Amino acid sequence: MASAAEQLASNLNFAAFAKAEDLKKRIWFTLGALLVYRLGTYIPMPGINPEAFAQAFQQQSGGVLGMFNMFAGGAVERMAIFALGIMPYISASIIMQLMTSVVPSLEQLKKEGEQGRKVINQYTRYGTVLLATVQAYGIAVGLESGADIVTDPGWFFRISAVITLVGGTMFLMWLGEQITARGIGNGISLIIFSGIVAGLPSAIGGTLELGRTGAMSTGLILAIIVLAVVVIGVIVFFERAQRRLLIQYPKRQVGNRMFQGDTSHLPLKLNTSGVIPPIFASSLLLLPTTAAGFTDTTQLPGWAGTVLATLGHGQPLYMILYAALIAFFAFFYTAIVFNPKDTADQLKKHSGFIPGYRPGERTAEYIDYVLTRITVVGAIYLVLVCLLPEFLISATGVPFYLGGTSLLIVVSVTLDTVSQVQGHLIAHQYEGLIKKSKLRGGRRGR
Repeated sequence: MASAAEQLASNLNFAAFAKAEDLKKRIWFTLGALLVYRLGTYIPMPGINPEAFAQAFQQQSGGVLGMFNMFAGGAVERMAIFALGIMPYISASIIMQLMTSVVPSLEQLKKEGEQGRKVINQYTRYGTVLLATVQAYGIAVGLESGADIVTDPGWFFRISAVITLVGGTMFLMWLGEQITARGIGNGISLIIFSGIVAGLPSAIGGTLELGRTGAMSTGLILAIIVLAVVVIGVIVFFERAQRRLLIQYPKRQVGNRMFQGDTSHLPLKLNTSGVIPPIFASSLLLLPTTAAGFTDTTQLPGWAGTVLATLGHGQPLYMILYAALIAFFAFFYTAIVFNPKDTADQLKKHSGFIPGYRPGERTAEYIDYVLTRITVVGAIYLVLVCLLPEFLISATGVPFYLGGTSLLIVVSVTLDTVSQVQGHLIAHQYEGLIKKSKLRGGRRGR
């Protein structure tokens, strides 16, 4: 087995990739689907004055709209048909994950296997339509409140805006599912990934322009580049880090044959929650400032103005709340997506056990103990990566934002996609080795 694995690893080269026709078709399909998505981010929604909206967006780009614009690949600042992006689907998916842990009927569906997952996925789609409809109507009403943004305000515009934006979200959801099934990688993640990467050239160009005009020194730009490389390396290390628990299986007898006990590992990711905590935390913190941007600040009471001032980027209260919310959501979401009791029951069902711990409740307690400890480390890692941009803005005083959340998404999706490409190459090489061995066996038989 070891020599076969070494041979497979040595054969994973460009020659092997050139022979993997199915993998190339999947990659071309993925690239074509992402191109369709990028084209859609430039198709404007009907009934909008682009110049007036662009001016209004610039005033609110520092709030939650700026974050949504990053995830939507710039579709929000152009108010394109994909302005809602894929975020309603992600929100609906998270809500369904929460409900499967609270509602007994949904929890039972989750345990029914493939059929149950199909039903939950269908409920998620219904939830996506509902959330997208509410958000699209809110956007339509908000656009009408702006000066000269909507050319012909009224119910016709609201209905057409809701249909356009909801249709765009549902198309992206379908496109993501097609990429997952017929392409390479997770389709939903790749759509968000392509939106973030699409904004990198303008961000790099803006940084170089700041250096040319003297707003940023050359040394600071080089330091930012080095810092970005270091942060990417840290993200790669922590996203691949695992705590492996040894699992043993006893000897078993099948017929007259006795099989030796086997061993395996239960991998626990250091960051089980992924990028959900920083997304939720930043959304909650940016909501007050975004809502205040659409109101007359002179009408607000004095305490409200003080709170809004302390919740700005780089302010101590903002950083403390941001760190606290990231840590909270890291533990909360980990508890939702990973159930130690279910894992212990599955191990007991298949006669597996952790050495030194009784199967069942004691095993579940030990898994929960280990998971809690590594989640502490994962939460600290998320806090440091996401607070780094805030410290950078506060220390340098320049309008540069090295998004920790965006880096997390880009690196995580890249790692997942590369691992899937390697998996397809290994499968292709393995099939080739089996065919060769069969041919050699046939020749020897002759």
